[in-house]
Amino acid sequence: MVAELTRSPRVPRQGAAPGRRYGAPWILMYHSVADEEEDPYLLTVSPQRFAAQMRWLAGRGWRGVSMRELLAARAAGRRDRLVGLTFDDGYADFARHVVPVLRAYGFTATAYVVADRLGGDNGWDAEGPRKALLTVDQVCELAAAGWEIGSHGLSHRALPGLPAATLAAEVRDSRRVLQNLVGSPIGGFCYPYGAVDEPATLAVEEAGYDYAVAIGHSTLAGRFALPRCYVGDRDGAWRLRAKRGRHGLRDVVTELRRAGARGANR
Repeated sequence: MVAELTRSPRVPRQGAAPGRRYGAPWILMYHSVADEEEDPYLLTVSPQRFAAQMRWLAGRGWRGVSMRELLAARAAGRRDRLVGLTFDDGYADFARHVVPVLRAYGFTATAYVVADRLGGDNGWDAEGPRKALLTVDQVCELAAAGWEIGSHGLSHRALPGLPAATLAAEVRDSRRVLQNLVGSPIGGFCYPYGAVDEPATLAVEEAGYDYAVAIGHSTLAGRFALPRCYVGDRDGAWRLRAKRGRHGLRDVVTELRRAGARGANR
């Protein structure tokens, strides 16, 4: 329940070094923040629940940041209890319901937008309500205000299995369109549907992105397939704690699998 997230915040122990236990960054994956009666894909979090989740993070000593800020901090050797906040699809409710809450806590975030669908809707969803997407003007305003804008492809197509030319266009052209739009480099890519394979990661790297986010842990996990933690409307305090623990455990398992694969190839 939302109530469990609104209790008095727990103050981190002095001298503790939270956030250093696991090697991989903790990255939360959101989509839409709105009041919806229909949510067949479980991609919508209510504004009340979202505010409570951010309150819980702040109370536990976490600071939500964009992927750009998170990766820069890690490159500088800092892992100061930072959690990545990412929002897929570029829904218009990001500007209405997300930005004000994050600003109140001094948090930042990354919004991944579909380059050819700005100002349209989520027509790729066969079921469920139509949701408005950020407009060109809103994307420019967000970028100018310091919010990180990333690419979610040109048309929200799953990348695995696409012909090489189409794959390159989805990845490369979406970056070009957005860079021309906001007037600054686009460093991040988010795989539509979380679908990723090796050709997709190579296409993203070759297109000049700094990183890419996926969903689950896999043997592809790395700079161009960073795993994320799904967050939904059912996620209260204990579920967020559990997800944090599982995220770290899966990271360890992934590293063990990689080590095994390296050993087998020697």
